Amino acid sequence: MNITRRQFFKVCSAGLGGSSIALMGFSPTAALAEVRTFKLARATETRNTCPYCSVSCGVLIYSTGDKSKNAPGEIIHIEGDPDNPVNRGTLCPKGAGLRDMVQSANRLKWPEVREAGSNEWKRISWDEALDRVARHMKKDRDANFMAQNKDGVTVNRWSSTGFLASSAASNEAGYLTVKMLRALGMTSIDTQARI
Repeated sequence: MNITRRQFFKVCSAGLGGSSIALMGFSPTAALAEVRTFKLARATETRNTCPYCSVSCGVLIYSTGDKSKNAPGEIIHIEGDPDNPVNRGTLCPKGAGLRDMVQSANRLKWPEVREAGSNEWKRISWDEALDRVARHMKKDRDANFMAQNKDGVTVNRWSSTGFLASSAASNEAGYLTVKMLRALGMTSIDTQARI
């Protein structure tokens, strides 16, 4: 679009004149006065911890619903917790996008297993999943537990299985996790914080 200098000044002066009239209170349409309610006013606030890394930032999760037994709520907003001493209300980009992760259609919400020789995953119950994990752990520990090394020194070691602990767990949960795994003799223990 070619515009001359004179046309440019005409357009600018018309825009300036129109905005000046609007600023003086002359508006072509009547303004509608309306009191808008804050979207979180009736929401339920829940404090939680961001699950992404070992920093353990505090988050506030706002959900709808009246907390009745058969009425599921829906998360409508997640933000940083300003009262949390770790992050004081700030969140990194991953934490700021936490609601998208929670409400993703691709999020896995139940345990699944792929049987040997199959190429499809099948849904199983939590009880079945925990039983299978316990069974596999016991079978591996029974087969690979080393009570003594080659010199006859008692080592009580289980080095064929590893465990990746959650970095977002509290100190108490982390302490109990390590104590349980060390009691089993497991030597390969790590946390997601190093990833």
